[in-house]
Formats: sequence, structure tokens, C-alpha cells
Amino acid sequence: MPWAPAIANSIWMAANLPAYARFRRALGHPARAQQGLLRDYVRRNASTAFGRDHGFGSIETYEDFARQVPLRDYDSLEPWLARVRQGEPDVLACGRPARLVPTSGSSSARKLIPFTPRLQAEFNAAIGPWLVDLARQVPGILAGPAYWSITPAMDFEAAAKSEAAERENGGRLEVGFDSDAAYLGGVRGRLVESILAVPASVQHAGSIEAFRYATLLCLLRCRELRLISVWHPSFLSLLLNELPRRWDDLLKDIALGTCKSSEEFPKESSFRRAFPSMPDRARELGKANPLEAESLWPRLAVISCWADGPSAGAAAELKRRFPGTMMQPKGLLATETFVSFPFASHRPLAINSHFFEFLDGAGRVGLAEDLGVGHEYEVVVTTGGGLWRYRLGDRVRVDGLVEKTPSLTFIGRGGNVSDLFGEKLSETFVAEVLGELVGEAWPGFALLAPDEDAEGWRYTLFIEGHHPEALAQRLDQALARNPQYAWCRKLGQLLPARVFRVSGGGYEVFARRLAADGARLGDIKPALLSKKGGWRERFAGSYAEPVKVLQPF
Repeated sequence: MPWAPAIANSIWMAANLPAYARFRRALGHPARAQQGLLRDYVRRNASTAFGRDHGFGSIETYEDFARQVPLRDYDSLEPWLARVRQGEPDVLACGRPARLVPTSGSSSARKLIPFTPRLQAEFNAAIGPWLVDLARQVPGILAGPAYWSITPAMDFEAAAKSEAAERENGGRLEVGFDSDAAYLGGVRGRLVESILAVPASVQHAGSIEAFRYATLLCLLRCRELRLISVWHPSFLSLLLNELPRRWDDLLKDIALGTCKSSEEFPKESSFRRAFPSMPDRARELGKANPLEAESLWPRLAVISCWADGPSAGAAAELKRRFPGTMMQPKGLLATETFVSFPFASHRPLAINSHFFEFLDGAGRVGLAEDLGVGHEYEVVVTTGGGLWRYRLGDRVRVDGLVEKTPSLTFIGRGGNVSDLFGEKLSETFVAEVLGELVGEAWPGFALLAPDEDAEGWRYTLFIEGHHPEALAQRLDQALARNPQYAWCRKLGQLLPARVFRVSGGGYEVFARRLAADGARLGDIKPALLSKKGGWRERFAGSYAEPVKVLQPF
């Protein structure tokens, strides 16, 4: 029924209106909203194991909270998380988590984040205002289906072994979600599933090729597609790159109501059954050019994706494919927390979702109302899932205010530092260097990583797409602005940096490797720096000319 998505969208938007109104009221009073959340967290969780250990019963002010609860990362929460995984209630937060959600940093192994009903409500407190605001800007998105990024459930052998080991070690909670829509929970999740252009069952494809083919098939069948929401823009670009190669098969399947890759899905999957035949749609597409993606979905109004920091180049490439479509940069969303989201042409802090603190460059802690426009900070968050003063590792820049609430731009992972010999290269510094070297012509993919061969260790920039001449030499000199890197180069601990030209699929290779460590593809954040070596065995391509040793080394 062509009007069904419009009805479901309208019901969903109506359900989100209260959260929208609450957020609008809070924008002018961020301190009041945040202090209210903190008081509620402390009161609700005073009887938990964590609350008792940290004297929540005696906390009356933020200063008490900061004094009695130290800043923490994931590893320092491990003693409590181990108890949560065993199924013990009232450890970090009241009750028992609904499940554990896997995630990964840029280089770390899998982490399991407790996902509680309270955390789900906190996510909805940000998703609601975001989508209502978007619908107010672009009312047409309510009239048709949407594509929300779906993560393939091919957990890769290492991830499957990791989960099996978790259960053998006594884990009592389910790990992960069956579909991304399940993050919303309850009626909201069911409403979203009813308007999806691509069903969640596509995640059960037996190969990445079958996953992409079935996804493209569903998208092409959906002429009225209005919204595409993905995480990294390369996810969509890689899908579109398959169109010319599979075009004839896709048109045939659309006309006949079949799916060429159906045998790679489980027997009970909807992809094993016949779809309604669409000969008229097949004929319409037959007159189109698969290289001109925008023409395939004439009603597509918005593409939502990451577009800051390491994602900037891939987002620019995607915009070139869809020049007439609104590109909405996402805010900062992690498995653990919703930090910011698009609203009123900015990305304000999700002040109604979690309690936030911020570390400046000198290590001083400030609150939302203390942030200065133009300044950079590391995000610290306390959530209803039981993360207390948790150092997220993401760095943001305050780009303005929405009323009195700071608007944030993601600039990179503050905790991502590569340090083989004392060079201490941080991702924020690497992002600054690459920005200077490539200017506005960001490559489709770029990753700086340690690289060892018979001569020794060096840093290699793995880059896909256009890049300036003599990039390796300029890169080595720019990295040497870090005195520790320059010293390691002078001592010969590090050889000159070089460039590896990636012939294609750079982000996909990067994501697959992190997925093999246990991360879900949809949760993997883009990165410009990796602490891992061994990337040259992963990427297809070749090295550029080596750099000669130049002064000041």
C-alpha cells in the first residue's frame, strides 16, 4: 500500500513530539537540564553496588560527585562489568541490562556495553528531536520509505568465537541486536521496521556480495525512497559502486520478482520467497544510467551520514554523486552514548539524554555551560546504562550555540595515540597534518599506520583517490613538527614515512579488520590513525616512491 509508509511515519513523528518539545525548552537552560539528570542518576542508583562503593547516599552537589567518582575508561570499569555479564542485577545501574551491545574503538578489541531500558529512553530523547526537526525542514520525507543502515550479521569467524567464549565464561546476557531498528525498542522499533525500504532480514546474507546485491535490489524496487541514513558515507558509496556490474541482473530480478542471491539466505528468509513483480519499474530503470545514482530515486530528499573529521573526504565524494540531495551531517553517536545530533542547522549537545563533562587540553574538567566557542574538548559522559564519568575518547570542537546549548563538531579520537618508540602520534595531530597537505581535496579513504618491512619500522599513509605530488616527503616533514617523532627519525628508530596507493575498497578493508576483532560494521568509527601494523597485507595497491632522508633528520 503506497500510503502505508506515510501513515507509519506520521504516527512515529507524533510519538516523538513530546521529546522535541522538552528539548526545545531545555536549549535555553542547559545547566538546569544537566543538573536534573545528575541528581536523578545519583538518587536512582544509590543502592547499586557502584553507588554504595562510591557513597552516592552522601552526594548532594556536582562537586561531591566529581570528588567521589573518579574519571574512568572501559578497562577500569571491568570489575563491575564482569558482574553485569554474569547476570547480577543492580551493579552499575538499577536492575539488569536488557542485553550487551558490542562495540570497538579504532584499534581496541571488542567491548560490551550494558544496554538498559533507561539508556534506550535516553537514546529516544535525542532521536525524537532530531527527526521532528528534520521533518519540519523537509516535510516530504514523511511521504515515503527510508533506508536505515543495516549491519551484515556475518559476524566473521573471530567475532563468533569471541561471543562463544563469552558464553563459556559464564555470560548470562544476550549480545547485540537482531536489527538496528531494535535500538529504538517497543512500538517505535516496530514503526521503523514498517517503513524500511530494506528489511532487516538482509543482514542474514551468507556473503558481503549477497548482502550488497539484496540491499541494492530492495532499494531499486523502492521508487519513492525519501531518506537514506548510513554511518560512514563509504558504506553507501561501496553499495553504489556495485550497480554497473550487477545492473542487468538487478533489472531482471525487479521485473520478475526474484532475487539472484536468494540461495545465500537462510531457508526461512523473505529473500527466498517471490517478491511482487515490477516490470514498469524495471523499464523505467532501464532508461537510467547506473552511474548517475541520484536519478534512480527521484523523490530522495535527504542523505544522513558522518561528515566530520576522518569522514569529510568520503562525505564530499558522496555529495558529488547526489548534487541535488540534501546532505545532513550526523552528530556524534556512539554505542555508549548520544552526544550530539542535527537540530536547527547545528549539532547541539544531547542535554536531555545523559550527563556530560568535558576535558580541555590542560586536563581541566568543565560542564556544558562552561564550554567556549572555538575550543576543543574530550567528552566524558554518565549514562543510564551504568557508565559513570566515562572517558569516551572522542574529541569535539564547539562550533557555536543553539540558544545557550553548545553545538559540537567531531574532530577525532583523542585517545588514539600510536607510540612505538616514543613518537606519540595522536589522531588529532594526524588529522591536522593531513588537512594541511590535501586541502579541500580529501581522499576517499586515508589511514596512517605503523608499517614494518626488512628495513625497519616507519609510518605509511594508506590513501585511496587523488592526492598531491610529493606527498610522502611532505608528510614526513609535517609529522616531524611533533618533536618526539622528529627525535625517533633522527635516531633512526623510524624510517621516512611513505605512501601506499590503495586501489579501491579502503574503508571496507579497514572495517572488516575491526569487525574481525568483534566490532559490528555499523558501529565502527572512521579513523585517520591506527596503532595496528600489517595493513599492507590487507589493502590492494602499491607503494609510491620512497622518501629520501632529508634534513632536519
